[in-house]
Amino acid sequence: MLQKLIPAPVCFIMKLTLRKSHDRGHADHGWLDTRHTFSFAGYHDPRHMGFRSLRVINQDFIAPGAGFPTHPHRDMEIFSYVVEGSIGHQDSMGNGRTLLPGQIQLMSAGSGVTHSEFNPSQTEPLHLLQIWILPEFRGLPPSYTEWHPDPDRERDPKVLVISRDGRDGSATIHQDADVYRIRLTPGQTASHALNAGRGAWFQLIQGTVSVNGTPLEPGDAVSTEDSGDLSIIAGSAAEGLLFDLK
Repeated sequence: MLQKLIPAPVCFIMKLTLRKSHDRGHADHGWLDTRHTFSFAGYHDPRHMGFRSLRVINQDFIAPGAGFPTHPHRDMEIFSYVVEGSIGHQDSMGNGRTLLPGQIQLMSAGSGVTHSEFNPSQTEPLHLLQIWILPEFRGLPPSYTEWHPDPDRERDPKVLVISRDGRDGSATIHQDADVYRIRLTPGQTASHALNAGRGAWFQLIQGTVSVNGTPLEPGDAVSTEDSGDLSIIAGSAAEGLLFDLK
């Protein structure tokens, strides 16, 4: 009797691309020590010009009392995520704010805006991530908003902080992009389902994790354009940002 052969199930492995911290661009200006994930200013690498709509991830360490003087931007969604210290912000829309660790300021430069960012402390350094995302449309009216953590969700491993529709209390952005804060205790896991046709970038800020078995140290990142499930497991207390991009 002939037996019908049943094909074995195909095991699909999500492909991850690793971007090591020490491979990033680096500049030390004395008052500013910065790492560039993608080409920026004097750092140019044709292999790293951005990822989908994500154009800039700069990890900045700013000395006490120093900062970026007033300068222009246009047609870019720009946000700063404060890791340590505090950041002072002033812009041509009349906003003047100081933000603390875990808080986010989001500025849509649109048709044109000027702003400055500085470390208001005379004693403590400032550590932050500055991130630029391309907008869906050019020439939008400039705008400014903030995201502050909800004390009731501080222990959540994964929190939506930026989205196009502002759901779940997130700040709004003019792009089909979801940004999540990942904050894990040792051994804790955060999961994310990436749909077909989208890409994910995970930037580790502090601590150690493994993403689908790939180990990451502070400043490392992984990206993928394969649909499937991402599993981020902390080896030590960890913090990072996860981008889900069209």
